[in-house]
Amino acid sequence: MQSDFSQGKVWKNVINQAVPLMAAQLIQIMYNVVDRIYIGHLPVIGSDALTGIGLVFPITTLIAAFTNLFSTGAVPLFSMARGAKEEERAEKILGHTVTLLTIASIALIALCYIFKKPVLYLFGASDETYVYADRYLKIYLMGTVFSMLSTGLNGFINAQGYPRKGMLTVMLGAIINLILDPVFIYGFKMGVYGAAIATVISQAVSFAWVVSFLLGRKNMYRIRSCDLKLDAKLVGSITSLGVSGFVMQGTNCLVQIVCNKMLYMYGGDMYVGIMTVINSVREVLSVPGSTLGSGAQPVLGYNYGAREYERVRKAIRFTAAIAFTYMLIAWIAVLLFPREILSIFTTDADMIDAGEHALKLYFFGFFFMAFQFTGQSTFTALGCAKRAVFFSIFRKVIIVLPLTIILPLAGLGVNGVFIAEPISNAIGGLASFTAMYFTLYKKLPK
Repeated sequence: MQSDFSQGKVWKNVINQAVPLMAAQLIQIMYNVVDRIYIGHLPVIGSDALTGIGLVFPITTLIAAFTNLFSTGAVPLFSMARGAKEEERAEKILGHTVTLLTIASIALIALCYIFKKPVLYLFGASDETYVYADRYLKIYLMGTVFSMLSTGLNGFINAQGYPRKGMLTVMLGAIINLILDPVFIYGFKMGVYGAAIATVISQAVSFAWVVSFLLGRKNMYRIRSCDLKLDAKLVGSITSLGVSGFVMQGTNCLVQIVCNKMLYMYGGDMYVGIMTVINSVREVLSVPGSTLGSGAQPVLGYNYGAREYERVRKAIRFTAAIAFTYMLIAWIAVLLFPREILSIFTTDADMIDAGEHALKLYFFGFFFMAFQFTGQSTFTALGCAKRAVFFSIFRKVIIVLPLTIILPLAGLGVNGVFIAEPISNAIGGLASFTAMYFTLYKKLPK
């Protein structure tokens, strides 16, 4: 039975969407984080191998960016169509998303294989770390189609009111990855190759699950062959709204490239490895805050389409309050237990000593990200694509990128790279939330 988000308590609707989505994304992140944990503990080569995996980050982030381009654009449109009872349009949006994700994944695989070596050196690889980056990437790319379709289409399951089934999409793959990682890495002594193979197999299982659900006869919105043929106008609507999600991930990719390059210049391979660990920690700790925003999007979009504007306001207030509280607690945890967090990923004493200070700098004022998540998700859910795109660019491109280059040159060295992030979180987060409050929240009809 499809959920009617215009009924019941708003906060319960948001939580019912967000909690399974939160669990699903935490599990999704474990695909890569578990790889890093096992690889970081490999005898002798662990630190170099971990750094090599970090060099692949920008490419995996770029793949996620193109997934977001279509999924974060299509799912809000799908929710609004459902709220307005436009069933045929909703199903057509689903079919178009399948085609767009498939085309994008094939194109990315081809480009990454062709330019793999020069790109990895551009990202900051040394002769020692390139070997491990190359081993991991050439296997990982084989699962790109599985990864993009399973991740990109899973939002349609959640938007229909089946967040628990959406959670199973990634849970099945993640459990398989958790099991296969030690088998391939240590049991078959395949090292980095083994980590990549386990990831691809787990992605294939997730893909099979989500596609089988969306093809099921009992499901109201199904993938139909007649909806796969692209209509230029609908493609434009999907991509224009999805540009925000693309820019957020795309600018993350750009920041990762610049960070790795500057860290390699001022600190060497070890600091690229430290950033790999910090990125892993950030991915995990950001999930509850970001998924509160993502979980609220179907509720916001549905109620906006149904003209239930007071319920839209309640959802925004609730999302902001809970996200802020959680991210404040997460920041305190990082300040109290930095060495314990780092030791999860590596046993290298030098990396832990240097990483402790870097971790505290990078996460300073982490709670400001709650404002970014709330503002960004509200803009996206209500179809305000241009504003969502602007604040994505503002935080990453206008603030953090120049600071990542300027602060190390100004004499701060590697510390400047880590300080750039909290400055951008504070300025960008407050700017996004303030703009959302005055241009959307205050202007919703009563």
